[in-house]
Amino acid sequence: MVKQMFLQRQFLVFVAGGLLTALIDIGLMQLALRAGLPPLTSASLGFVAGLVVNYAFHARITFARLSRSHSMWRYLVVVAINYGLTLLLVALAQALLGSPLAGKLVSLPVVAANGFLLSKFWVFK
Repeated sequence: MVKQMFLQRQFLVFVAGGLLTALIDIGLMQLALRAGLPPLTSASLGFVAGLVVNYAFHARITFARLSRSHSMWRYLVVVAINYGLTLLLVALAQALLGSPLAGKLVSLPVVAANGFLLSKFWVFK
């Protein structure tokens, strides 16, 4: 059943929005790192930019439920969880491998799966 859920059109649209978000997120993170900002600050800048794009995409396109006020608050709870996971993995990769980008890349599928499930069954329900 879970495998079937991840093959649905809605999940594929969710992933497309996630890929767009990831490009913005990682691109901004890399620009910030090259500008000399610390890894966690750089990851945070990318995450916040991605947040704006991600909510708009999923609220308007993936789940088509923009008008519910509670969805924004629930979305922010999911974002907080995913933000914590992202920072944890970026910090871990920095400490173990000297590469914040490795942590960011590892965090993407984790955050995508968590975000889809929580969005489908809780945020935009």
